[in-house]
Order: sequence, then structure tokens, then C-alpha cells
Amino acid sequence: MAFPVGFGWAAATAAYQVEGGWDADGKGPCVWDTFTHQGGERVFKNQTGDVACGSYTLWEEDLKCIKQLGLTHYRFSLSWSRLLPDGTTGFINQKGIDYYNKIIDDLLKNGVTPIVTLYHFDLPQALEDQGGWLSESIIESFDKYAQFCFSTFGDRVKQWITINEANVLSMMAYELGMFPPGIPHFGTGGYQAAHNLIKAHARSWHSYDSLFRKQQKGMVSLSLFAVWLEPADPNSVSDQEAAKRAIKFHLDFFAKPIFIDGDYPEVVKSQIASMSQKQGYPSSRLPEFTEEEKKMIKGTADFFAVQYYTTRLIKYQENKKGELGILQDAEIEFFPDPSWKNVDWIYVVPWGVRKLLKYIKDTYNNPVIYITENGFPQSDPAPLDDTQRWEHFRQTFQELFKAIQLDKVNLQVYCAWSLLDNFEWNQGYSSRFGLFHVDFEDPARPRVPYTSAKEYAKIIRNNGLEAHL
Repeated sequence: MAFPVGFGWAAATAAYQVEGGWDADGKGPCVWDTFTHQGGERVFKNQTGDVACGSYTLWEEDLKCIKQLGLTHYRFSLSWSRLLPDGTTGFINQKGIDYYNKIIDDLLKNGVTPIVTLYHFDLPQALEDQGGWLSESIIESFDKYAQFCFSTFGDRVKQWITINEANVLSMMAYELGMFPPGIPHFGTGGYQAAHNLIKAHARSWHSYDSLFRKQQKGMVSLSLFAVWLEPADPNSVSDQEAAKRAIKFHLDFFAKPIFIDGDYPEVVKSQIASMSQKQGYPSSRLPEFTEEEKKMIKGTADFFAVQYYTTRLIKYQENKKGELGILQDAEIEFFPDPSWKNVDWIYVVPWGVRKLLKYIKDTYNNPVIYITENGFPQSDPAPLDDTQRWEHFRQTFQELFKAIQLDKVNLQVYCAWSLLDNFEWNQGYSSRFGLFHVDFEDPARPRVPYTSAKEYAKIIRNNGLEAHL
């Protein structure tokens, strides 16, 4: 079961989750520094990313892990506030530039292609103080930051992700308030943030296109989180419609404007407008794009980056009481099949990724697809011999192989989440996704390969699985 020649095998990390050095060498505070330092049990055991995996000082150790796996690509993110402590180019932190230059140069020296994310949930606190993603002024701030990164690193970086999981960020930070700044805005905040995230991404794509592409010849996209969604009762028309609607609210909300026509899906607009009207709002709670903005947003991605972890069943749930919220607007409820195995929120459904890839192929005109994250957690304490987890990976690779061979999906890169056990947002260090185990009690933060790392290295060496379909 060989994958196509030149297929990209990667692992991924993100700055706040691995670097530590939260205030080292002139780094400014980001929203997760503020949020975790406030305590209040919003993160497991009030843990923080102050030290995390210590990657800010232990990059050489990470590089050893990357080489041990034989990765062809490595995805990591830049800390916006390490480079620009107050979020603007008014003050540029040279130590931050030096750190990322070393990572990029070391990767290239070792034949590993960097995939670089500009922003992975860690907004500079100074910009959050001005309204964060709820404020339209963030669009220009992000565009200037993106241009700074393209001009500083783009001579060597050819694959860029502007924003990681814009759909998760808008929901978790500004709708539910589970991510910083920690203030919920049910039924309004998620939409407002999403609107600005889409425009910020599009602006930065155009900046790359007009100012850097000709010389640097790179590619720019954003990554979207996608749960595959199936009707709870496949024979129920209302559940079938609900499942279709759920995908529109969850994935197409962002992907359709960017890949197709610059605007939100019709069903999303009509559902939110009719709910808003019933609730007595003078206009829809979903902001509208102007015709000029639609033209600006349409076609602003060079590949489709998707992050798949799990699948859910969808049931129609009428919003009788007119409650505020995205799920209420979509009139859906979601839940797992009780027969699926799970660790925490991740129910293991390898066939879901194949269906998702086929959906993206059919809906978005057969784009080049990168899976920029996929993985399985272990609860702490995690066994080093994680054969059960490796089986989940193996089944996933079988589904990817079928997607490529049978469905003719143009999948070109796969990134395992994550290279290292790390700070998993609200779960802190209790959820271990790493291919390498990190001992967070030991100041040296030693990295030790799980069985999964050794098996993944074999897959990479063979460019695929040895077994049969």
C-alpha cells in the first residue's frame, strides 16, 4: 500500500503548546499567558504553558525527534508576541527572529520542509485588549504581521497556514468563552469573530499574492477543523437535512467564502436570519459581506488544509424556545455512537476521514488537500508501548490510502498531531497526543519515543503501509 511518490509525512506542534519561555528574551504576553495565569480552574489543575516542552531552549532535542522519525515536513507555528511583543511592527524582537530562523535553517539542512502557521490561538494580549477578533481593527494588524513574516522568513518557507482552525477559535474563544479572553457571547461573538478571521486571512493571502508570490513562489492557506457528521437516523429526512446543515455551519461556513464565492452558505444565512427575526433582532446576527469583500475573499487559498480527529452523529433539534447559540441556529444536536471507542472527546472513527476527504473533493473542485492535524490522545499516565493507539493510526492510514486510490482525492501531505506531548489547551498536560513522550516533572523535559513513533518512522521509510487493503 504505497502512497504516491513525494507524499509528505509530517508531524505538527504549535508555539504556545510546546515552547515555554513565556516571558524570555523580550517576548510579550499572549492571551493564553494571561488566561492561564488568572487560574480559576479553566484549565486542568490550573496548568500553564509557561515552560511546556521547553522547546524555546530545547529545539535541538525536537530536531532529534524529527530526524528519528524521518519526517519529510514539519509543521510549527510562530508566536506572534515573541516576534512582535505588542502585536505591531512598532517593536520587533530580534531574539524571536533568531529562534525561528534557526528552526527553519536546521530543518532545511536536514531535508525537512517547513510548514509554518502564522497564528495558532496565541493572540498578543495587547491586541486582545483592543477587542481581539471582535474588532475590525484586527484585520489590518494581522495583515501587517503576516507581511512581516513573509518578508522575514518567506525566502525559505514555501508553505504557509495563516490561521489555525479559525472555526474552533471563533467558537471556543468568542462564542462559548472557553478559550481566552474567556467571555461568552452566545449567538453573536462567534459570528463576529469568524467574519473578521475570514477577512484577515483573505487580506494576508492577497498581500502574499501581490508582494511576495512572484519572488518566493510559495503557497498560502488557512487550516479548518472538521468533524465528519452523519445523520443519527439515516432513514430520517429531518436528520439527513440536519447533518447537511451541520456541515454547512461547521466547515462550509469558512470554506465556501474562501474557496467558492466569497459568501456564507445560503442555508446558514437563512437559518440565522430567521432565528434573529424570531428573537426580535432588527437584522441578522450574522454580519454580511459587501460585494467588494466577497470579491476580495473568493479564491484566497492555494490548497485545502483540514484537521480531522473524530466523527459525530447529528439529529434535528428544533429551537422551539428561540435560544441563542450556533447549535440552536443550526437546529441540531450532536453525539457519538455508543459503540465507538474514545479517549476524552475523540471517538475513534477512521472511516470518517475518508468520507470527509471525499466531501471536500466533491464540494471544492478537487483541491490539493493537506491534513494539517490528525491524531489520538492517551490519558496520563500514558504507556510507552501504545499499541492500541498505533492501531488507530494504522486504520487511519488505510482509509487515507483508499481515499487516494479509490476516491482519487488529491491528498499530498499528512501531519500527525503531535510531535510531542504538550499543553493541550483546557486539558493542560492530562491529554497526551505526542509521538514522543515528554516528562513534565523533569526539568530537562526528556523526549522518549512511544511505539507509535517507531511505527510511524517505518511508514515514512516505506512511504505507506506494508499490509493489504
